[in-house]
Amino acid sequence: MRSLITGLIITVSIAITLCACSVSNEARGMKREINGSWVLQTIVTEGITGIAKTTIFNEAEFGCFIGSEWNFINNNSMGSYELVDRSIGCVPLTRLIRWTIYEPDGLDKEFQFKRLDDRKNAMDNGDGYRLKITQLENGNMKLRSELVFDGHPGAVIYNFVKKPN
Repeated sequence: MRSLITGLIITVSIAITLCACSVSNEARGMKREINGSWVLQTIVTEGITGIAKTTIFNEAEFGCFIGSEWNFINNNSMGSYELVDRSIGCVPLTRLIRWTIYEPDGLDKEFQFKRLDDRKNAMDNGDGYRLKITQLENGNMKLRSELVFDGHPGAVIYNFVKKPN
């Protein structure tokens, strides 16, 4: 009897753990949609001005990311981005990332990523970035980052276009 109860407790514990860690069907669908190569076509701001010289993602100035190429691999949640524009003095680089869809209770889904070093270890003390997914359809993805700039609320909107396979 005791082994039956122990077995039942273990089974229930495993079931709870699996349910708590599961990803919704909607998030899995979003990951499949994101899978592939994208270009960060434009970056626009709302409610703020003068941020063009601001460093984003702890990496490079705002303008260096325009035209950057992003690759996402759905099945292992790995990816990369490559800064390619040299015309405004940007240093070309390729950065590995680990990404997923974050699902806050009762809120919009968020694209979440962490920068990785060459050994695939998290950078930035393990901190990452979360951007609200405001559009993901027909090869277009729009991510929104809310922020406060000079004491005023604003947002940075990243507009991606999927590259053809």
